[in-house]
Amino acid sequence: MKAVQTFVSATALVLCAAASAVSAATIAPAGASFTAPGTITVRSPASLQQPVTCNITFTGKVAANGSSASITSATVSGSNSLCKVPQMKNLPWTLTATSVTTGTVTGVAFSILSSNCGPGTVSAAWSNATNTLSAANQALSGNCTITNLSVKPSPAFTVSP
Repeated sequence: MKAVQTFVSATALVLCAAASAVSAATIAPAGASFTAPGTITVRSPASLQQPVTCNITFTGKVAANGSSASITSATVSGSNSLCKVPQMKNLPWTLTATSVTTGTVTGVAFSILSSNCGPGTVSAAWSNATNTLSAANQALSGNCTITNLSVKPSPAFTVSP
């Protein structure tokens, strides 16, 4: 009976390791610092749930092994007066490639005037061909929604299995 339990335990361990290897992807260039400028559109109580589009630039660093990227700052600007007031919270945020075309950003949180958004996880799409990380219709606590996000990292990222 003990041999069966050991076999079952060993099999479960191998299956879990195989499943995590299949779902993992890496980001290159490993260890590189990056900037990722683009645009973001957010709806929040501060905008009376009307979409506000701003410029955004993320900065950070890819992990030495390429397993993730740390977003250490996010700067927002634009002509709308609400683009001048966001305060990013809970940094650093962690970008993890879940496949060659998808990823998550965890820990996302910000405030706009008296509206506190997040923290939460944003699901994103990735394109190696266009070097673009994008997200759409991502709800965060605080009655906030990232309706659109599109950024292009520099140096260009390549995500591989």
